[in-house]
Amino acid sequence: MGGESTMRTAPRSGGTGTAASGGRLGQRLSGVAVALGLVLFLGGFGWAALSYRPYTVPTSSMTPTIDAGNRVLAQRVDGDEVRRGDVVVFRDSSWVTGSDVVKRVVAVGGDTVSCCTDGKLTVNGKQIEEPYLPKGTLAENQDFATVTVPKGRLFLLGDERQGSLDSTAHLTDAAKGTVARTAVIARVDAVVFPWKGGLKRPTGFEALGTLSQPGPLATIELLIVVGAVLVLGGGAYGPIAKRAGRSRARAARAEAAGVR
Repeated sequence: MGGESTMRTAPRSGGTGTAASGGRLGQRLSGVAVALGLVLFLGGFGWAALSYRPYTVPTSSMTPTIDAGNRVLAQRVDGDEVRRGDVVVFRDSSWVTGSDVVKRVVAVGGDTVSCCTDGKLTVNGKQIEEPYLPKGTLAENQDFATVTVPKGRLFLLGDERQGSLDSTAHLTDAAKGTVARTAVIARVDAVVFPWKGGLKRPTGFEALGTLSQPGPLATIELLIVVGAVLVLGGGAYGPIAKRAGRSRARAARAEAAGVR
């Protein structure tokens, strides 16, 4: 044969000029990621709706832990779950009519509480360290005689002791300023706006008994974040794989056109 033969190579995509958007396995994994992400994301919000209630605190009686106007998340709990040091939301018409109240539990049924000994609150004869109080303030603005908290009731104080209308303002009542456990509707877990995060553990009460553990808020946040990442990542896989396929197809066509 005297003539010179001409050879062309076929594109890697099989000559169609297009590429599959990531392949079947990638598409399936992408779908699984989106589905799982939606379950986690919506499940986290559903869990939060069942477990927590949002409140806006209108006064400064819990400063600096909770400032006036702060938005908090309070876990729905029964009064029997409340421990010393907890910041709780309760309803008691003898305190405030038609409104919820936020205070800190400093003594529970059977405890004796008094103030002040060397400037500190005393519960069951133990002086309580209260690092959540405003710096430089006393544990109470006035001394009060020892109160024995009746069974099934709580003694509560605001963290801003100078201006808080708390149990000390009701000492002359029949219940000696205490509130029934059954009046508690929630326990504050975190300040969310402006963001301060979860409330610190009140370690000053640790020697008197078991403290409450944080609620499931951290787990709920993790579920929501992981769910969002999976949804976004899985949803982005298709367009990214399609663009990558087009790039490979263009490269293959260019390679084929350059070979003779």
